[in-house]
Amino acid sequence: MLQGKVALVTGGGKGLGRGVARRLAREGARIVIAEIDGDAAEATASEIEREFGAKALAITTDIADKDAAQAAVEQSVEQFGSIDILVNNASQLSANTFIETKTDAMLERVLKIALWGSWWTMQAAMPHMRDRGGGAIVNFYSIDAEAGAWLHADYNIAKSALLGLTRSAASEWGRYNIRVNAIAPTGLGTVFEQLARDIPGFIEAEEWKNPLGRVGDPEKDIGSAVLFLASELSSFVTGELLHVDGGQHLPRYNSKPMDFGAVKIPERPDFKLEGGQL
Repeated sequence: MLQGKVALVTGGGKGLGRGVARRLAREGARIVIAEIDGDAAEATASEIEREFGAKALAITTDIADKDAAQAAVEQSVEQFGSIDILVNNASQLSANTFIETKTDAMLERVLKIALWGSWWTMQAAMPHMRDRGGGAIVNFYSIDAEAGAWLHADYNIAKSALLGLTRSAASEWGRYNIRVNAIAPTGLGTVFEQLARDIPGFIEAEEWKNPLGRVGDPEKDIGSAVLFLASELSSFVTGELLHVDGGQHLPRYNSKPMDFGAVKIPERPDFKLEGGQL
């Protein structure tokens, strides 16, 4: 379905991004992986070329840096002659703590990766897509923003803003046949993998809570949804938010920590506990 297309996947070396990159490559796309972990990017690019015979380029990229984010798009065009698909998957959680103890540095870093990085790559990709007669952009939103997830205020802010950017770009760039959509995925990404290692029974509990009774596979489940939005199958879909979570968004979830005392509070000279209470 993607023969002759060029797809740039940010954060495509690991987790959900890796699954997406593999799924798009399986359909014939040439893949560019913009990933802060250069070794992971190289490993994923190598396995894509080995398993699918697709061309893949690994670029060590801190998407929070404007020059690096824009350079990833330009390198895609230089290497493969175009960019047809942009998947803004890269994101990062800061330390789990309350709004009142989140620092400006935490918010700035999360915004730079999830929002600004997407802003920069989208602006850089648009002229190339316009000149080719269209393209597809898929931004990664999160159910955390909908559920008001505890301890993730900075992340929720960034993802909420990214949804606004998605809809604005869909509205404005439709005149160039550039479709812009968002997905809200849950699956065995890097955070899920870490939680599974740290918390016995975590996967089983997540499966039990999910209406479909399982945890999403990065390639089969998440990657296939991105494939739909990146291909001609969704040629009349733009400005849409697609939940790819096995139905988890239906009942939402309670993110309130069971043990407040386990929440780490960063050292801040301007913050004091009132009466010893959090």
